[in-house]
Amino acid sequence: MKIAEAAAKRVLAAVLMLVAVIVLNFLLIQAAPGDAVDVFVGESGGADEEVIALMRETYGLDKPVYVQLFSYVERMAVGDLGYSFHYNQPVLPLIAQRIPATILLSLLALFLAVGLGTYLGVVSALRPQASMSHLVTTVSLIGFATPAFWFGMMVLILFASTLPIFPAFGMRTVPIPENLFDRLVDIAHHLVLPAVTLSLLFIASYARLARASMMDVLGADYVRTARAKGLREWRVVYKHALKNAAIPVVTMAGLQFGHILSGAVIVETVFSWPGMGPLAYDSILRRDYPVVLGTLFMAALMVVVANLITDLLYRFLDPRIESLQDER
Repeated sequence: MKIAEAAAKRVLAAVLMLVAVIVLNFLLIQAAPGDAVDVFVGESGGADEEVIALMRETYGLDKPVYVQLFSYVERMAVGDLGYSFHYNQPVLPLIAQRIPATILLSLLALFLAVGLGTYLGVVSALRPQASMSHLVTTVSLIGFATPAFWFGMMVLILFASTLPIFPAFGMRTVPIPENLFDRLVDIAHHLVLPAVTLSLLFIASYARLARASMMDVLGADYVRTARAKGLREWRVVYKHALKNAAIPVVTMAGLQFGHILSGAVIVETVFSWPGMGPLAYDSILRRDYPVVLGTLFMAALMVVVANLITDLLYRFLDPRIESLQDER
């Protein structure tokens, strides 16, 4: 099978997956009680039935569910995510303003979690009876049991209040620095606490997986052969063993990107990071369903893209995957 054909099949499967996500999200939102009109009426202290009916007709909420679904899918096919009831503007540019911040936070947290987790796993696998190995296991259990919002608040209290080293909220200081380099430094300064908080929730998972995978690979025949040839230990570990041991880690990173995005929603809310998290949270409270559906679609799109990138990394880490697919 050619690479282009395999890539085309994956893209087609991704498109079908996105269509299924669009339909399922819409039906789940419709099943939820209340709508934007109920919120408007509640905030204004009440309204006449005629006014309520007119508002629902204006927003198209008076039509049957299947009609609304067909209209929504039809608009999505041309890139129209709808119109926000609360912000009174199209959803696409509203989300587009928040996506860069979410992607920046999620990718940095993913790289930190994978990099540091893999390193700790490799170090503990080389000396499974050492104190480092037991420390990794203990930290992993703590990481699994720690809620994101609690850890974020503890980090805020310690490093933004008790020891005011980092900013407590936001992405930029006011006024914004005029120099480009100062702007980048300012963003990085604000990014430290939310990125570290989000990454620490997943470092434990990658450390345990890398440790188990590395211990399995170190016992393989080709590793013993490499050591018998007199190769240096670092060369055996990082050139021969780590490349194969990293395959399960890459798999988990692709599958867990959605979990990182969901964790980013909580972390962004705690640190007031201007990403899609606070936008989705506020839109859910206001029943602004077009914005909620738009953020869910963008999150699904990013997860699908992450899975496609994971497939490409497979070919880099293990060329045998490509040859096996060609034989089929």
